[in-house]
Amino acid sequence: MLKLFLPNEQVKSILEIEPEHLAQKGIKAIITDLDNTLVAWDRPDATPELLEWFNKMRDAGIKVLIVSNNNQTRVSSFSTPLDLPYIFEARKPMGHAFRKAIKLLNVQKSETVMIGDQLLTDVFGGNRSGIHTILVIPIAATDGFWTRINRKIERQLMNFFRRKGMIQWEERQ
Repeated sequence: MLKLFLPNEQVKSILEIEPEHLAQKGIKAIITDLDNTLVAWDRPDATPELLEWFNKMRDAGIKVLIVSNNNQTRVSSFSTPLDLPYIFEARKPMGHAFRKAIKLLNVQKSETVMIGDQLLTDVFGGNRSGIHTILVIPIAATDGFWTRINRKIERQLMNFFRRKGMIQWEERQ
């Protein structure tokens, strides 16, 4: 059961994920979290570096879809100017949003990766759905109310995984 909280990969930033690396794994589509994965939870727009990353993925033929537990206003205002499809109020880690995302992307589970900053929502939900998972270090040191609760549980899981040598992890500096 605990292995469902263990990501397949870990990176410091989504910007470190290269399309060539994904293509080698047969990945054709990315499901990504929004807040503290792509941008800080309180930042309204994409950074220039993130825009460049999106363009690299598009140029490589890798589709990107945002799946967020946040509300429609937040997710739409970020995604629409970028012409990115999205699912809001996803209720991750529940499987419905992951199944819907795969259907919208028109890919197989094996061709999909879930990228996010939380073990309890992004990694657990992706793993339960049979999707390759990549955990990123949260962009911001602060979180919204519910995420702060999740982070307390997450820290305990991370400490356990670290002690067992199952994960290498860094906190945001």
